[in-house]
Amino acid sequence: MAPAHPHPSQTPDSTRPAQRRAARRTRARIRARTTLSALAVAAILGATTVATAARPAAAASTAQPVNKPVPYSFAAGIAAELLTPGAAPPGSNDFGCKPTAAHPYPVVLVHGTFGDMTDSWQALSPLLANHGYCVFALNYGGAAGSIFQGYEEIAAGAGQLSAFIDQVLSATGAAKVDIVGHSQGGMLPRYYLDFLGGANKVDALVGLSPSNHGTTLDGLFGLLAAFPGGSSFLGSLCAACTEQAVGSSFLTNLNAGGDTVPGVRYTVISTKYDEVVTPYTSQFLSGPSVTNITLQNQCGLDFADHLAVIYDPVALNDVLNALDPAHHVPVGCTLVLPVLGG
Repeated sequence: MAPAHPHPSQTPDSTRPAQRRAARRTRARIRARTTLSALAVAAILGATTVATAARPAAAASTAQPVNKPVPYSFAAGIAAELLTPGAAPPGSNDFGCKPTAAHPYPVVLVHGTFGDMTDSWQALSPLLANHGYCVFALNYGGAAGSIFQGYEEIAAGAGQLSAFIDQVLSATGAAKVDIVGHSQGGMLPRYYLDFLGGANKVDALVGLSPSNHGTTLDGLFGLLAAFPGGSSFLGSLCAACTEQAVGSSFLTNLNAGGDTVPGVRYTVISTKYDEVVTPYTSQFLSGPSVTNITLQNQCGLDFADHLAVIYDPVALNDVLNALDPAHHVPVGCTLVLPVLGG
């Protein structure tokens, strides 16, 4: 009868030393691998910690052309307001941006009545950044955090603009800024130029449908004035609205000394389909260094109204040419719809 195979616990003594030596070698290999793994993890973590600790703060960067999307549609402004209310538009408010020799003046964007920087500049801000400008935008004339801005007294809003421009000049080291504004935002900077010492800090002012000489709002202001207390009621809700009415004391004071100040280049871009600042010709300025543009004289397919003008590719090409007349871009002609833009 063949001998029974020994049970593992009954391994002959002659085999036990070899097994013990093999087990010791296995345990040693496991400890070595564990130690190496721990050292590797520690090295990686240590390197990451050192790299993080040694990483310098974000340095100032010279403005370079980028390739941001430019949505020529007011729907993009509404979408941005719904998704990120009050957020700076794409390409703007990098206070580490340093202007280039090609574009030495930062561009400050000023929204209109009831608008804000979010819904107003989803097209122009990235367009300017794509062309190598340092771009900045602000909210003014409204409660902090509100999506409605620009309804308080215009002089107060001009004071906010003044403080913001000083901040931009300090951060960028630039000698002056260029300003592009829509509606009230195209007229309000003139108060800054005339009364708040801004003339020496601004190279160019570009107004998109600006309320330079007031508006009849297609007769609405006249209708309100016909009712007892109508104008004062509107003024209690929106001081900036009544100050933009034709013949207001604010506009009479603003325009008493003429439309312009020396040393500043002015461009007004208007649409004959404007239903807010009416008549549209009241937007135009008189004086030296003034260029007045009617969009339909350039493009018969341009049906932009007061809102669409800030999402109008024809108008925004005019802005580029106003800021940098030495490097003219083709204005082009494309279908632009009311409200929506191009």
